Amino acid sequence: MMKASNLYTGTVDGKLWMISGDQLHFITQMGQNRPECVSPEEYLQDSYVTCGTWDSQLKGSRTPDYEPVCGRPHGVRMDQDGNLIVVDSYFGLYKVNPRTGEKTLLLSSEQGVDGIPFKFLNGLEISKNNLIYFTDSSSKWERRHHKYEVIETNHLGRLLTYDPVTRTARTVLSGLYMANGITLSPYEDYILIAETSVCRIIRYWVSGVNAGEKEVFVDNLPGYPDNIRLSNKGLYRVGISTTRFPSFFSPFLDALGPYPFLKRFIAKVTPLSFYSIFLHKHGLYLEINDKGDIVESFHDPDGSVTWTISDVFEHNGKVYLGNTELPFLVMIQ
Repeated sequence: MMKASNLYTGTVDGKLWMISGDQLHFITQMGQNRPECVSPEEYLQDSYVTCGTWDSQLKGSRTPDYEPVCGRPHGVRMDQDGNLIVVDSYFGLYKVNPRTGEKTLLLSSEQGVDGIPFKFLNGLEISKNNLIYFTDSSSKWERRHHKYEVIETNHLGRLLTYDPVTRTARTVLSGLYMANGITLSPYEDYILIAETSVCRIIRYWVSGVNAGEKEVFVDNLPGYPDNIRLSNKGLYRVGISTTRFPSFFSPFLDALGPYPFLKRFIAKVTPLSFYSIFLHKHGLYLEINDKGDIVESFHDPDGSVTWTISDVFEHNGKVYLGNTELPFLVMIQ
């Protein structure tokens, strides 16, 4: 295993890094190492730590159009052998040696699972017996067009598994609404899955008398859930990428909710940059108990420090907040 002091993260230009103390060490480039894939040593990305990535927007010349070239590491976890397991939103599922940067492709996005290619790989979790769980958010829209997936409210997401021993993969659940972050329960009898576009988290029972069953764990969240983490208090911490709190008007997507045809029409004719004007800069993450009750919420009401929180990760007594829009990582001591 890696030293407890080290964190691992991806950046939006497709690079994978190790954070040791206040030093940033390059591990590998997930996609092609092209001039467009600028070096982002001054900013960190979207998040999933000590086995995760932080997600923040890139400054400089690079645009999301280069993501299919540079790659986009989303979920990152460490397996029992000390290797990093990485889902790249565009290229597939990888094993990466954190010392040498050597990459081994386990499943390509082109290959996919059960005859369906991957379009937008996203969340990742590894069980105690080394079974890899991961999500494909959509079979229609890529990561760079994820706002269209939210607008259209499709149910084209999947929860998948990969067994590194047999080198086989299968679909566990399909028909999910933008399947995003996932986490296993402490006893690994169920797994929680964030369905971002419908503002809820579902529970899928892995073992026990309810094995194979799916149910709503918590519904009607006050925003769009991203990643889910188990805290040292036994609570599930959920990053909220965008809140649904009204300001002068009802939240944009809530107002469109009863009109699915209108939503699809707007997605077809409206550029992605248009939606940013409707985003309320309110930082929020939640703590939820094992019954699905929200027991605490943590706010930055005007987004003066952070907002679009993608992940909440606890490490060595500190809490780290990943985000999808800002060029830095927030740490709470």
